[in-house]
Amino acid sequence: MGKIVVSLAAVLFLLSPFAVGAGEQQFIGDHISTTAGDLIIHPVEHATFLMSWAGKTIYVDPVGGKKPFDQFDRADLVLITDIHGDHLNPETVGFVTTEKSAVVAPKAVADKLPKVKSQITVMANGDKKEMAGIQIEAIPMYNLTPDRLKFHTKGRGNGYVLTIGGKRIYISGDTEDIPEMRQLKNIDVAFLCMNLPYTMEVEKAASAVQEFKPKIVYPYHYRGSDLQKFKELVSQTPGIEVRLREWYPERKGAPK
Repeated sequence: MGKIVVSLAAVLFLLSPFAVGAGEQQFIGDHISTTAGDLIIHPVEHATFLMSWAGKTIYVDPVGGKKPFDQFDRADLVLITDIHGDHLNPETVGFVTTEKSAVVAPKAVADKLPKVKSQITVMANGDKKEMAGIQIEAIPMYNLTPDRLKFHTKGRGNGYVLTIGGKRIYISGDTEDIPEMRQLKNIDVAFLCMNLPYTMEVEKAASAVQEFKPKIVYPYHYRGSDLQKFKELVSQTPGIEVRLREWYPERKGAPK
């Protein structure tokens, strides 16, 4: 019987926790338990992040061209919140999707994506759909302050509430602390924007979180904001975990 020679590199690969599917092996982030396996949250930059769940890859507001995503599987589901360039880049959407990818977006976004028009499900504020085993509800996102109304008008963009394996996930999009946010119920995980002049102050973001009481909140889209102050304010209300993660990686060419 001949000898079987196995290299040290091969052994290390087989023992590695990353010795899985090519797309999954690069997902680095928090694991949220659901009734159908863990939801993995992978921040990319600013308003962009990925989630992996039950063999599906979910992209939220993919921008930045090819480079940030070339190590991941193409999208099963893409969620886009608004038309601004930090949320929508048609070239990037074209890269992360295949003919089998589903794209969810408000009409203003869909009008700017003619190349994937047949794959887009247009949702308006208040609409509900189920796609890829995920329940999706489109939530309003808009400005309240008079001198900010020009940034995000009511009805143009969508926030989203996703139900994934029994967990309710809120993605705020660009918004102030609107009544529709404050009235949310039973949110397990919230992704909440805060930056001036485009969305809201840290104090208003914290106040909204203290009202709708998600179990976990991730500040994102927070460039220039005082996250420690946000965490201190929210911590005054028991039962809410603030998770501060890196949404602005230091890489060559990254926007400031």
